[in-house]
Amino acid sequence: MQETEKLTFELLPIAISELLERVRRIEAVLSGEKIALDIQDEMLDIKEASAFLKLAVATIYSKVCRGEIPATKPGRQLYFNKAELIEWLKQKRKKTTQELIADFQGQRGRIPFQRKRKALRSY
Repeated sequence: MQETEKLTFELLPIAISELLERVRRIEAVLSGEKIALDIQDEMLDIKEASAFLKLAVATIYSKVCRGEIPATKPGRQLYFNKAELIEWLKQKRKKTTQELIADFQGQRGRIPFQRKRKALRSY
């Protein structure tokens, strides 16, 4: 229904259904944003972080001591922000061979390990 049309009694059911559909879309967007905010603010203790990262608790403690993993220690316990852990995991991703070659070409302008052929000597 166009916004410029005059609302009549016959058009009322169509207008209401369009309004309900718009409200549903708005609710979906708002609930999606709320979920995203909840993930960013979600804090994990050491056991939850261990389960999330699939690492032993001792491994997590040692990584925290070496400063390899982001953590917060407001008192005696360690807490981990889930969004920071996800970002940390993304940074630890190993590059593929093609990505390494592309990076190297950007720095040097040629493919790594490419041997230059010796010129044939003519006598």
